[in-house]
Amino acid sequence: MLKIVVETENCERHVRVSAEELAGLVRRIGGDGDRFLVVQRIPDLPDVFAQVWHKTGGDYTLEYRDGAADRHFQAMADGPESVIAAMTGWARQEAGWDSGLAWSLLDMDPVREVPPLDLAEDERAELERRLREVLVGGYASRAELAELAEEYLVTKDRRPVSREQAETLADRLWLERVGEQTEWQGETDPERLTRAFTALREAGITARENFTCCRSCGQSEIGAEGGPDARGFVYFHTQCTDSAVAGHGLTLLYGGFDGSSDTTTAIGHEVVAALEAVGLHTEWDHDPGQAITITPLDWRRRLVG
Repeated sequence: MLKIVVETENCERHVRVSAEELAGLVRRIGGDGDRFLVVQRIPDLPDVFAQVWHKTGGDYTLEYRDGAADRHFQAMADGPESVIAAMTGWARQEAGWDSGLAWSLLDMDPVREVPPLDLAEDERAELERRLREVLVGGYASRAELAELAEEYLVTKDRRPVSREQAETLADRLWLERVGEQTEWQGETDPERLTRAFTALREAGITARENFTCCRSCGQSEIGAEGGPDARGFVYFHTQCTDSAVAGHGLTLLYGGFDGSSDTTTAIGHEVVAALEAVGLHTEWDHDPGQAITITPLDWRRRLVG
């Protein structure tokens, strides 16, 4: 799999696609509402991306940006194969991936200087604390982090952080976290959790990570997430994620869609078995009215973007 995220004009999002899947997406574009795709690395990096635009019957316009507006290049291709070769090489970060096309530097608008934040020290500390908490949680994209940075301190009469300031702050903290995770070795506990949830979904249990803001919303919305053959569910909401980030373990909510305690208990046993199969320790007293807790838990979730 390629360590990329592909987003298309028709709002599809494909994470960690294969080279063959990327090729299929490039060959597909051209029709109304589906004429371009944007590719970002995992983890996403500010001002680093590749993109292609194509209208059926015309050439392909391929672009990539390499860290700044003055490193934005464009090339034209008359067919998809050279585009596929370039984008696959870019995704793999292969030496000489760009050698098959004639690239030109695009003249982009100069980047405006962003004024420094005008915040009291306690406000700045609280804002950065919350952003780092969300970053460690690992589910927010760079865009979502910037939106949080812009909105977090807003009151009825005051909006102290502009969009540009928010993006600058979010990118700085994002890159700090990217640097931290380069030191991680092997599979992390959140990756084991994802592996367990994948196995549960394949077994007919609706499993969702970081799902909704709270238990009340989760319980009311989880039914719409499963397929017609789903027997039950397991999920954790964003407050559970925050608790895991703080070192308190992760609380899982579960149940059967038929509402019976017997089904809920059976789903609980399947959840525990799936978690223990990937090496995660759980605490649960087999009571269908009690949540399952994963503890101890080393919460190091790699960013996607």
